[in-house]
Amino acid sequence: MPATMPDDGRRPAPPARRRRADARRNHDRILAAAASAVAERGAEASLEEIARRAGVGSATLHRHFPSRQRLLEALFRDKVDTLCAAARDLAGGPDPGQALVTWLHAVATHVVTNRGLAASLLHGAQDGAQDGDPVLGATCHTMIVDAGQELLTRARQAGAVRADVSITELLRLVNAICLTVEDEPDGAVQADRLLALVLGGVRLTPA
Repeated sequence: MPATMPDDGRRPAPPARRRRADARRNHDRILAAAASAVAERGAEASLEEIARRAGVGSATLHRHFPSRQRLLEALFRDKVDTLCAAARDLAGGPDPGQALVTWLHAVATHVVTNRGLAASLLHGAQDGAQDGDPVLGATCHTMIVDAGQELLTRARQAGAVRADVSITELLRLVNAICLTVEDEPDGAVQADRLLALVLGGVRLTPA
């Protein structure tokens, strides 16, 4: 029996394509749910809670992510990809100094909202998680440093930041600030304010 045509005259998608689209939506929903759960409860947020928030069953979650380690790794890589994409977008802006500052604030938000995520992944690797990616941490660190270096180079060329500042120092500064507020309920807000205060000593202002 031929498939029924949709009301708009388009042919229905083949079953295999529909299954792939459904799988992609479930994958994205699980990652979004994991992001919100980790931001609220830390890296030990329960998988059952994540599945509930995503609107999928535990079996579906485990089909996409066979272990907690695999889910956390996918979440971390997704967030790092987003952070690096933001750096690329900002690099095309008219104010290199402000672009760098905006991105560093995004890094602070990334650190504060991923409560314990990096540490949990590191512990999993050290404990010999069989299905973990042993080089994920180093890969993501390099991606972030490279993304930030491009913004810093442009800001330095524009005379917007001190010449003796390195991207490694700036990232350490962001991490240090975030560590001081990570257990506060409004940690992201506090980190944002503290970073704004500190970066006043990094940027150059016209004489």
